[in-house]
Amino acid sequence: MMKVDARSASLGRVVVVYGGTSGEREVSLKSGAAVLEALKRQGVDALGFDPREGGLTGLEALAPNAVFIALHGRGGEDGTLQGALELLGIPYTGSGVLASALGMDKERTKQVWRAQGLPTPESITLTADADWEGVIAALGLPMIVKPVHEGSTLGISIVRSREELEAAYREAARFDARVMAERFVQGEEYTVALLGDEVLPAIRVEVPGGFYDYEAKYLSDTTQYHLPCGLDAEAEGALAALCRQAFAAMGGQGWGRIDVMRDGAGTFWLIEVNTVPGMTDHSLVPQAAAHAGIDFDALVLRILNTAVSA
Repeated sequence: MMKVDARSASLGRVVVVYGGTSGEREVSLKSGAAVLEALKRQGVDALGFDPREGGLTGLEALAPNAVFIALHGRGGEDGTLQGALELLGIPYTGSGVLASALGMDKERTKQVWRAQGLPTPESITLTADADWEGVIAALGLPMIVKPVHEGSTLGISIVRSREELEAAYREAARFDARVMAERFVQGEEYTVALLGDEVLPAIRVEVPGGFYDYEAKYLSDTTQYHLPCGLDAEAEGALAALCRQAFAAMGGQGWGRIDVMRDGAGTFWLIEVNTVPGMTDHSLVPQAAAHAGIDFDALVLRILNTAVSA
């Protein structure tokens, strides 16, 4: 049964923006559909909108009082949509223009973290004529190669040899003109969601194949998500504090997710930030929220309220 209350009614018309033209389109369509249905269940006057079909003119014609951004990747997560909504005077969910643009650029995010003294693995920007031996000498093997501006682990590779390094560069360059290599951290993978001022419980991600790629993230049923994550209270508290610092350092607002590795010595290493995390049935923010006692509908409304109350 539809839940209608004064809080939902006061939100006015909410447009969920999803789809788009990035490599993450299919995931975005799923996220947006889930968010839209959650809003409708709570009596919100909500509509879905795919900018690939109508552009900004089509969005403005819907006269939204607020926009819920479920548009992953470039065009939705990189500050461009945020800037357009700022010009139109429409409140929106998530981080602002600067933090969105920064968060989409993995290398510059890491530069900010380094400047703040926060731990993140060493990295090097790659070009087609890179000194491959020099890159290996600097970062060691194995290493990670990834597109700088892509999400959902698209174009990412683990590299174990010089030959694999050149091939990995070419694969990543299919997705982005800028490619980076990063020191590989051997250890456990964690992801931490932030919701307003709250840090949600950490999730430890375990992949039987050892690599959390696109298939493991969205398609596989063998990927394991451990909640509770298995850390003791002190370590999980330290992880939460680190992720809060990392999100604040790049100006994050509203909600987001930080991906972290923990090496064999117990040191946490910041990998990247997601300013428009997934909201699919495989997504991690809804899982963390549920463990904290926040169901999906309540999560969606809380994210939306961070926008309209800002």
